[in-house]
Amino acid sequence: MTLKFNTVYFIISLVILVIEIAIALTLKTGFIRHTFGDFLVVILMYCAIKSIKDIRPISLAIIVLCIAFAVEFLQLFNLLDFFKLRQNTLANLILGSTFHISDLIAYALGTLTILIIDLKTSIWKP
Repeated sequence: MTLKFNTVYFIISLVILVIEIAIALTLKTGFIRHTFGDFLVVILMYCAIKSIKDIRPISLAIIVLCIAFAVEFLQLFNLLDFFKLRQNTLANLILGSTFHISDLIAYALGTLTILIIDLKTSIWKP
């Protein structure tokens, strides 16, 4: 796991970030906002980390999924209220405000998707 800049993953990260911002700014409800956004966010995290770290795909997938699940489960404990950030729009967007099982499914599917794509397209030799 060494530091190594990867232009392809960096560009993918930027494109997905722009898509995520567009979704957040234009859509307030619906499948795209709530489910597809969660699907994309783990892909964004994976690609962002992969753009600066040379790490095994399976290890990175597990790390990203654990982070996503941890953030989702923290929503059960009203993390925003604890830190008095409920009214902060950015904190609500990044940390989320409510726990949903469907979010966990979206995270798992997004992580599985990017892992399969990475394994099929990379020349990674474990």
